[in-house]
Amino acid sequence: MTEAMKKLGFGMMRMPLTDPNNEASVDIEQVKEMVDLFMDNGFTYFDTAIMYNGCKSQAVFKEAVADRYPRESYQAATKLHSDYFKTLEDRDRVFNEQMDQMGVSYFDYYLIHGINGLNEKKYENLDCFSWLEDKQKQGLVKHIGFSFHDTAELLEEILNRHPEMEFVQLQLNYLDWESEWIQSRACYEVCVKHKKPVIVMEPVKGGTLANVPEEAERLLKAAEPDLSVSSWAMRFAASLDNVMMVLSGMSNVEQMQDNISSMKEFRPLNEGELELTRRVAEIINDQIAVPCTGCGYCLEGCPMNIPIPRYFSMYNEDMREDLEQKGWTANMTNYSKLIETFGKAGDCIACGQCENICPQHLKIIDLIKTVSEHYDPKPEVNE
Repeated sequence: MTEAMKKLGFGMMRMPLTDPNNEASVDIEQVKEMVDLFMDNGFTYFDTAIMYNGCKSQAVFKEAVADRYPRESYQAATKLHSDYFKTLEDRDRVFNEQMDQMGVSYFDYYLIHGINGLNEKKYENLDCFSWLEDKQKQGLVKHIGFSFHDTAELLEEILNRHPEMEFVQLQLNYLDWESEWIQSRACYEVCVKHKKPVIVMEPVKGGTLANVPEEAERLLKAAEPDLSVSSWAMRFAASLDNVMMVLSGMSNVEQMQDNISSMKEFRPLNEGELELTRRVAEIINDQIAVPCTGCGYCLEGCPMNIPIPRYFSMYNEDMREDLEQKGWTANMTNYSKLIETFGKAGDCIACGQCENICPQHLKIIDLIKTVSEHYDPKPEVNE
């Protein structure tokens, strides 16, 4: 990959809306204004996918970018998602529909979308990696890669099997850097080991790192009064040597202006600033929904085999997300994987053994019900 690109990418997944209750009601005129501002400042990378903004994102890209700018002036990226194909033939159908929807004759970057332990076998069984390599040989895709939501161990396995993949897109930010579940640092290090450039998604963690606790905001503003809180998250991701692009799902012109101000003449974080992000992460982590220490005392006697500390850890991470805006988190997929082996949160029979042994004296029965309400599918109501 030889393109010299500025590191800010326009993630077309949280675009401005004319109706806040309808994700498909994209404010196309404001998007055009954002695109013009983006391009005028030398940024050229656009990232979309089939399901973004109520399945309207790719069409919006065509109207706001492809129909208004020369093809060589921008980079277009989209993805093959496991929910949208069932057969070998479906892969080509989806690909061709995407080219039509986006108004392009080739993709600069094309990704196998959101690989995790639940869908990885489908991508392998339907030969999607070889299929994508063939698209590259045909000149329909310039660069091939995949986005990823799982463990560093699985990422290592995939890159060992598929060295032809040129890049990896990861959820990476300073709050998830040491997360047991997201594993930002560990996954990043696997990519470094395999010499695969990283495209960053969720650098601001769905808005979480734009709205930090007051104590954390005071620290950041004391260090850089003129910089926004979210700019620290963007700069953290872009400061990593192996990162080639940082995507931001910008929802208005003001967010675009803010990102441009911190990324146009990019200045990496120094060691003192990196230490400050670590301190901010600690402050955020201290404000957790469930103060479980993960000791595991509650596990051995659970008759339903519920991994209580794991579920609490995931729930705490999700409670730091802007769930109203995002609607989905990587931990929702992690939970779906775990319940293949362990009991669901909703399987709790309220026997009380966990509460009797918990050194934190947590009301685990009530808390695990809350976790179940968050993760377990809602039962259908027959009227």
